[in-house]
Amino acid sequence: MGGSGLTVSRLGLGTMTWGRDTDEHEAADQLTTFLDAGGTLLDTAASYGAGRSETVIGQLLRGTARRDDVVVCTKAGLRRQGGGDRRFDTSRRAMLAALDASLRRLGTEHVDLWLVHAWSDTTPLEETISALRAAVDSGRARYVGISNYAGWQTARAAGLLPVASGLVATEVEYSLVQRGIEREVLPAARALGLGVLAWSPLGRGVLTGKYRTGTPADSRGASPHLSGFVDQYLDAASRRIVDAVCTAADGLGCSPVEVALAWARDRAVVSSLLVGARTSAQLRASLASERVNLPREITLVLDEVSAPRLGYPERR
Repeated sequence: MGGSGLTVSRLGLGTMTWGRDTDEHEAADQLTTFLDAGGTLLDTAASYGAGRSETVIGQLLRGTARRDDVVVCTKAGLRRQGGGDRRFDTSRRAMLAALDASLRRLGTEHVDLWLVHAWSDTTPLEETISALRAAVDSGRARYVGISNYAGWQTARAAGLLPVASGLVATEVEYSLVQRGIEREVLPAARALGLGVLAWSPLGRGVLTGKYRTGTPADSRGASPHLSGFVDQYLDAASRRIVDAVCTAADGLGCSPVEVALAWARDRAVVSSLLVGARTSAQLRASLASERVNLPREITLVLDEVSAPRLGYPERR
């Protein structure tokens, strides 16, 4: 993980839907599949299912998996309100209270990696960072990091709490249909020694190709509370990228999932891809990407068709 001694599996298991759309039995199957494949990184957050994701993980860590076999990452600072609105509170009081609640739900004395879920304009960054430092100093978190921070925000955070003091990771969205972090966040992470955890590396499911002819009834795009999460990548630009991924998959004799994940996995600074799944079968399809090595020619074509627009000052 960046310049630290923390190591994680190249694919991490995302649990955003656990305790809500994914029950404890399916979650147990997924975790077993993940661990059997050599996976270690388990990613959750206090806001996932209003804490239910952490509760399910806590139950599984008492039976399905040994605590020492997993790297548990959770986040704080974001809370869902009625109607789906989000409330950001990264004050020291809120952050440390959320961490204590997470530990209770997870049934553990510490998390391996604790992240600020998002930037907040209402709390001084120095105060938020003091909460991260307190978590490390007290032993409640082994390492800490940030999530969904812009490039300049990432640089400020690392200036206040360097890698040597525990700040080791930034978790951001990254995929062939969302390469915005290449403008500033990735260069900042590389320069500062931070590892990158890429969430939604399948473009919120769009890069699987399942939306090419419509919206499947059992997909996130058809879900009342997740359709808006998917819709923004159902545009013409994304369709061109998906077509290129599917063409590459046909030529290589593998699935679009494997191509999209292999592309993201091999990017510089990326420590782990966080993949979520509705079923264990979907998870196995993602895990199969580890056997795929993209030829340079295909990587270059995918780079070109998905290239983000750059302007001043990134492009001179």
